[in-house]
Amino acid sequence: MTTLILHHYPMSPFSEKIRAMLGYAGLSWQSCMTREMPPRPLLARLAGGYRKIPVAQMGADIFCDSHIIAAEIAQLSNKPALNLDNLDAVQQAFITKVDLDLFFACLFAAGTLKLNIKVLKAMSLLDVGRFLLDRINMGRKAKVRAVSPLKAKELVIAHLADLEKRLSQDFLFGQQPTHADFSTYHTLWFIHDLAESSLLQGHPRLLNWMARMKAFGHGRLQRINEAQALQAAQAQPRAIAQEYRQDALIGQTVSIAPADYGCEPTTGVLVGVMPNRWIIARQDAELGTLHIHFPRQGYTLR
Repeated sequence: MTTLILHHYPMSPFSEKIRAMLGYAGLSWQSCMTREMPPRPLLARLAGGYRKIPVAQMGADIFCDSHIIAAEIAQLSNKPALNLDNLDAVQQAFITKVDLDLFFACLFAAGTLKLNIKVLKAMSLLDVGRFLLDRINMGRKAKVRAVSPLKAKELVIAHLADLEKRLSQDFLFGQQPTHADFSTYHTLWFIHDLAESSLLQGHPRLLNWMARMKAFGHGRLQRINEAQALQAAQAQPRAIAQEYRQDALIGQTVSIAPADYGCEPTTGVLVGVMPNRWIIARQDAELGTLHIHFPRQGYTLR
């Protein structure tokens, strides 16, 4: 079986969401580090214009968005509750809220001196400036409006109180974690572990839940470099079932982009249409054919 490669960087919240899932799933995986912001030449070759992190790879199949990556982890580990598409409408609505509105609120509320020191240790001053400029430009082009930084802390405090009430069991929706737990965990990890903020204090159930989530670890990982990731991509993409090659647009050149932020498109030939994902093919002179997988929810196809 082809090993999953995760393209990520240490302080990325959505990468932590996937790393924690990999730990819970008990999977072996390969870690390929990337920059905090473009340019990312390797990922440009693998995923075209897509700029969000993390990106996952299995051979010549490239998976964009944590929604799709989680579905792959669920399939590999036989843990269906990690796949958002297997959850009920209540959990799906909860996940949409924490992965978008509350995600930005938590980032704004996490501004501490300790976080700033960690950022300066991880990046040069020049790269910090480039990072801030990149995120400002991305915010200007976003098709959704993030919560006001002035209201972020108030929103996060209300969110923490709601979570404390919800946690009458070990996890948010029962005795076993689902995708909802990992969507909630990664933003609180940013506040509690990276920023070392005191916001979670006074929420004993929530702190115990955080400890349970952190105890999953990150699984069994092997660090690889970009050359090794490129070598892994020199393979045949996995076959697409005939039932997913019936759409009228199959064979047409299309572009797919996030509908919220980081809206740069990836262009290729549509080769697969599944109930919850699109697959496009791109050609690389050295690597050959690559299949790029996108979720249909939260993305637009033109």
